[in-house]
Amino acid sequence: MSKLSPSLKGLINAAHARPGITPAPHNIDALYSKIEREASTRKLGRPSWLALSTAATMTMNSPASMVALFNVARASKATSEAVAIAELMREVGLKCIGFNGIPRTINMLNEFKAQLPPSVASSLSTTPTREPTPSNIEAIKERGRKLWDSIYRPLEKKLEAKLADTHPDLPVYILSGGYGALFSDPPRTTGANVGRITTSIIAIACLRAQQGVGPQVLSHVFGLRKAWDDGTWRTEPDAGEEEAIRWLVSDEGCTWILQKVDEIVEAIGKGEGTTFAPIKAKL
Repeated sequence: MSKLSPSLKGLINAAHARPGITPAPHNIDALYSKIEREASTRKLGRPSWLALSTAATMTMNSPASMVALFNVARASKATSEAVAIAELMREVGLKCIGFNGIPRTINMLNEFKAQLPPSVASSLSTTPTREPTPSNIEAIKERGRKLWDSIYRPLEKKLEAKLADTHPDLPVYILSGGYGALFSDPPRTTGANVGRITTSIIAIACLRAQQGVGPQVLSHVFGLRKAWDDGTWRTEPDAGEEEAIRWLVSDEGCTWILQKVDEIVEAIGKGEGTTFAPIKAKL
């Protein structure tokens, strides 16, 4: 029983199931360069535009496009800075688990590292920083609660109760496993941190690219704005200058985020949407 029949293997890998990764479209680097230029014009820092582009590309399941994005971001930069860029991108990719699921992140990060220059790949951190222990579990829960409250206030308690009504463990997992262990940054001296503003950008980008989850996109657009309202944007100075963040959380800035994600989805998906919710089914 350990072997599968040819017909079952064929069904698993049938074309209409779209079982493989999405190829990089021609000139995807030009689109990423355009997004970088637009962000720079608005004085947004690298984490803002790079997280947006990485999260959308992760959702589109296109490792070659992600490598093209890395090459755009690291152009003419020293190896040490290229390593920092790769660290940021894979940290964004890790946080995509909370929106896109584990399998897509596994496949994307595996292919991404395999295609990095050896000098960069060999310099990436190998130290885990999210291992729960009896001594840090309360700190993890506290980080999760703090981030949850920042994003959803003044409805944080009401939303938690609504989730618990559907399943008592749903808010437990979301707050502890998602917001505490994954979305918030653990204390560390290795790898890359992805702060409050950038985390909201990741959420918006993944969910917009994924399609079919408009209420959650709306929630995280509000969550981005609340980072301005409560001042938590100041904990992430690399995301952009004050003027830039003020613009980013405005109607115009949020429109820009959504439009850039749409452009990435259009380019990589070739007008057919994502493999989460394809516009055209190929049967």
